[in-house]
Amino acid sequence: MASDPRELRIGTRGSQLALWQANTVAARLAAAGAPACRIVIIKTTGDQLQDRPLSEVGGKRLFVKEIEDALLRNDVDLAVHSSKDMPAILPDGLSIAGVLPREDPLDAVVLPVRAEGEGLGTLSPQPSALQDLIAALGTTPSIGTGSVRRVAQLLNVFPGARFGNIRGNLDTRLRKLDAGEHHALVLAAAGLRRLGFASRISLTLPADVCVPAPGQGIVAIEIRDHDDATREFVSRISDADASAALDAERAVVEALGGGCQTPIGALASVVGTSEIELVGAVASLDGRRVIRATARAGRVEANALGLRVGHELMARGAGEILAEVRAQ
Repeated sequence: MASDPRELRIGTRGSQLALWQANTVAARLAAAGAPACRIVIIKTTGDQLQDRPLSEVGGKRLFVKEIEDALLRNDVDLAVHSSKDMPAILPDGLSIAGVLPREDPLDAVVLPVRAEGEGLGTLSPQPSALQDLIAALGTTPSIGTGSVRRVAQLLNVFPGARFGNIRGNLDTRLRKLDAGEHHALVLAAAGLRRLGFASRISLTLPADVCVPAPGQGIVAIEIRDHDDATREFVSRISDADASAALDAERAVVEALGGGCQTPIGALASVVGTSEIELVGAVASLDGRRVIRATARAGRVEANALGLRVGHELMARGAGEILAEVRAQ
């Protein structure tokens, strides 16, 4: 068993959102009686390749590899990630020790604000809001997103849309939107809310329109398997509902053999005090085929539930779609 450390070194990327996540974990650990934390910023390959879509350079795991390497080398004691960036299978010797409470897991549409302060307007959260959005953007909008999952699902809603990669810090992306580079952005609602940009959300996309990425909105804390002291500290701040949801969603990806840049969506919702409802989706890149599966089980069966939904998706033809995606 590892000895009680005098300091906990937190490995993280240096982006706005990553630093928010790391500092939040540090504050919660301190409040739970853990040793003082020191933030260690690690530049990842994904941060260095800002001008190319993730699907071209190896997927979102490029945002965690160098941090996981530092963890394995004992250069840091724990790593803090957006869990949707993590591979379904972790490197040998590492595990997720805990998660923070989940923020809004859905995808959000952000419309531009013009120089005079007038944009397309904030859409009302009524059932007709999606139709209002379609009417506002027209038949061939330019939509900023680098996610193949979002593109594959949104082609059902905007078959004539042009989708463009947009990377960088959140304020950079919003500035590009407001400058007219796109008619709309589609981003994770969680990041917008956590960084104080909730007012920029024009519409959150319901899961029946766009199933979010597995783990979206969940901050994961990764440690070395045998670091029992750090594991005990992290367990004090881990959220049970978010942990069960993440287990279920990651199991879907594991069953599908999918990576981070594949059109796989999964969303687990806690129902009552002891159950989880899980929806999984796989979409073809042209948006013409979307396969869905839904199931419910007890929270303690989260992993088995995810595997069951993943296998159901495979039985309905998801394997063929994913094989086509990998071939491209």
